[in-house]
Amino acid sequence: MKVFISGNIAPVGLKELEANNILVTQWKENRQISPEELIEACQGQDALISVGPNKINAGFLKACNHLKVIALHSVGYDNVDIAAAKALNIPIGNTPGVLSAATADTAFLLMLAVSRKAFYTHKKIIKGEWKNYEPSPELGIEVNGKTLGIFGLGKIGLEMARKCIGAYNMSVIYHNRSHNEEAEQVIGARYVSFEELLAQSDVLSIHTALTPETKDKFTLGVFKQMKPNSIFINTARGGIHNEKDLIKALKEKIIWGAGLDVTNPEPMDKNNPLLAMENVAVLPHIGSATEETRAAMAQIIVKNIVAGLKEEKLPFEVK
Repeated sequence: MKVFISGNIAPVGLKELEANNILVTQWKENRQISPEELIEACQGQDALISVGPNKINAGFLKACNHLKVIALHSVGYDNVDIAAAKALNIPIGNTPGVLSAATADTAFLLMLAVSRKAFYTHKKIIKGEWKNYEPSPELGIEVNGKTLGIFGLGKIGLEMARKCIGAYNMSVIYHNRSHNEEAEQVIGARYVSFEELLAQSDVLSIHTALTPETKDKFTLGVFKQMKPNSIFINTARGGIHNEKDLIKALKEKIIWGAGLDVTNPEPMDKNNPLLAMENVAVLPHIGSATEETRAAMAQIIVKNIVAGLKEEKLPFEVK
C-alpha cells in the first residue's frame, strides 16, 4: 500500500507507517503544495496524509476518487468537503483531543503577552529603545480575578479555562450551541447568551470550529458590544474574525487588545498593521507545535491510515 504525505509529520509516524509495510512518498519542497500538484501526487497512491491548508474539495476528491482514506494532520476540517467525501466513500480522519493542552497553552500565552504588551516592548529592546526607568511606559492590564469568556467551550476551551482559573482565579462564562454540562460541573462555567458573552468578558477566547455559522462572526458590530478594556484571543481559525474590522476596533480603542495564533489569510503579510500595534500579539499558527503533541498527532494519523487501508472503521473519523 502507498501513501502520499503533503508535508512533514513527526518521525514516529513515518516509522510506524514503515512498520505497517506502507510505502511513503513525501512532499519535500519548502512551500505549500499547490492543488494541481496535490492531485498529481496522489495518482497511484492509496491514501493521503494532508498536512497544511490543502483544499480537499469536490474537485480534488473527484480527481482522486481512488483514495481509500484521507488522514488530516489537524483537528479542524473546514477545508474538507465532507459531503463529497462521503458520497465517494472516502473516509476522512482527524486528530482530536491530543492537541487540546498545547493549543490552550498558546491561548494562555497570548492572553498574557497582550495584557503586558510583551511582544511590542520586546521589539523596543531590539530597536535599542530601552530607556531608563519611566513611571508610566506602555502600561499593561492585569487579568487576575477577571472574567474569561469562551466562544466554543469544548476540550481546548476547557483546558484554557482550567489554566485561567488555576493561575488567576478568573470566573468563566461561555456560549455554545448547547450547554457543556461537564464544564459547568467541573469548573463552574456559566452559560450565557452571545450578547452577554460579549458584554461581560474581560478576555474573550475563541475555540470554535470554522463553519458557515461562525465565519466572519466577529465583525466591527460585534467588537462594539465588547468592553473597551477587553482582550480578544483567537487560536481557532482566522476566518472567524474579520481582520479589517479587528484592526479598526483596535485603532479606535473599541477593544483594548488582541492575541492571534490564526489570521486570514495565512501567512500574514509582514506589513499588516496588527504587527506594529503595542496591544497586539501574533503567532504563526503554532497552537499544536510541541514535540509531544505532534508525535501524538502522527500516531493518530497512522491509526486512521492503517484502518482505512484495511477498509475498517477509522478510530478518529470525521462524521
